[in-house]
Amino acid sequence: MLSKKAKYGLKAVFYLARNYDDGLVLIATLAEEENIPRKFLELILLELKKNGLLHSKMGKGGGYELSKPPNKITVGQVVRILDGPLAPLGCVSKTAYKKCEECVSERSCEIRRIMQQVRDATAKILDTTSLEEARHSLFEIEKIK
Repeated sequence: MLSKKAKYGLKAVFYLARNYDDGLVLIATLAEEENIPRKFLELILLELKKNGLLHSKMGKGGGYELSKPPNKITVGQVVRILDGPLAPLGCVSKTAYKKCEECVSERSCEIRRIMQQVRDATAKILDTTSLEEARHSLFEIEKIK
């Protein structure tokens, strides 16, 4: 399940993607526009900055912006930074593998096999969907309505 932190983080980076050509965005503006608690947003943005997805400038004329164009940042990058591995179980994680204590044989474990497929499908979607693509797919959905 996506945490509140990751959900707010995604809302923030989608906002920054929509405003990419406008330059730096104030935290206060972002918090108000996306209805995100400001203090929580500050922590999220700092974590995204520390991991290279954002740039910031302090003081007058300061704020946050994406460090790369929206088509170069994937939803998967944001989710992993804020929530950690995508795998529903440690035994299927590519980045944080942990053997299940109760498992007798990983090779014959039906649960592991299914959860591996879940991880792979989730990663495929999140890692191939850029912030730009997510934005455009929303516009396509709106046209259909």
